[in-house]
Amino acid sequence: MFGEYDDNHSLTFRAKNMNELQTIPLTVITGFLGSGKTTLLSSLLKKEEMKNVAVIINEFGEVGLDHALVESSDENIVELQNGCICCTIRGDLNKTLIDLFTQMSKGQIARFNRVIIETTGLADPVPIIHTLMSSIDLLRIYVLDGVVTLVDATNGEDTLDLQKEAVKQAALAELIIISKIDLVDEDKKNSLATRLQTINPSVKIMTSSFGDVPVSKLFGFSAYDPYNKSRDVKNWLAAEKLEKHHHHHHIDVNRHDENIEAFSMTSDQPVNAMAFGLFRDLLIAQMGPDLLRVKGIINIKDKDVPAVIHGVQHIFYPVQWLDKWPDDDKRTKLVFITRNIKKEQIEGFFHALMGMIDEKGLPEELTELL
Repeated sequence: MFGEYDDNHSLTFRAKNMNELQTIPLTVITGFLGSGKTTLLSSLLKKEEMKNVAVIINEFGEVGLDHALVESSDENIVELQNGCICCTIRGDLNKTLIDLFTQMSKGQIARFNRVIIETTGLADPVPIIHTLMSSIDLLRIYVLDGVVTLVDATNGEDTLDLQKEAVKQAALAELIIISKIDLVDEDKKNSLATRLQTINPSVKIMTSSFGDVPVSKLFGFSAYDPYNKSRDVKNWLAAEKLEKHHHHHHIDVNRHDENIEAFSMTSDQPVNAMAFGLFRDLLIAQMGPDLLRVKGIINIKDKDVPAVIHGVQHIFYPVQWLDKWPDDDKRTKLVFITRNIKKEQIEGFFHALMGMIDEKGLPEELTELL
């Protein structure tokens, strides 16, 4: 299927060859100023593996495009000889992404099957994630595959101490790349890696020098496989890592990451769908700004297959239903990364609501809260 604007500027879809629309995976690359995003992008754009990948960057000049590699260009889009499409953000990310897809569907630019977005300024990935999760038009086209965060090995710990946004970048990442490791010794690199793992126990960490990162390492984090193949939900949740982790590392009280909590919780019994919906809605209403990330696989009563949820702060993706359970463990598992919220608070909230709501539905006192 292809998308294009109708006369009312609303994105519509037309079927081609009777195939269902396959959402395009999108990776967000973030990192604080000086972390090496530009160096990484400059390196990526030269690789043959970037064929059929669209890269949305801040400015062409920043990545130093080699003109010998340029196949064609206009004001905002450059097509490289390796098949990569390079595009600058034109004010509004939502419009940039839809325009990019519309031009592809009309044959005006080469086809792409992945998108990489470079964040701007202080590199807070949350606004981009919110855009991708809340736009109906974008949800029909794209799926967030993951957040990749770069951290400078030379001053990463100082940045975490001084910049709250840097801690959020680490907490939201599926992959952290510690850059410039050629400039530090092993002890400093390991100290930074340990601290990052404390902030986000389930994150994957790798190192690089001069932006040299295999393209394949940047992809494949989403629980929602864009081509409807098997979904590796267990790795995506990484709940087991959180069970083994935590509270074993001493963190200086002056650090911004002292209030970041990463934990998981489980429920052995199938949960009432209405009760869980209320739990989610009240959680968002009361704790939304401090819910940095919520992921979960849910065993809903009277359903044979599990539901998957994914939220960042007060925005949640539409619930996804898997074709089957990934293994024999059919417990509800929820993974949280929070700020100033303890595991005991959310667990108490969850069990209180599940206990109050029986099969007949909501009691009157809770109905009034909706």
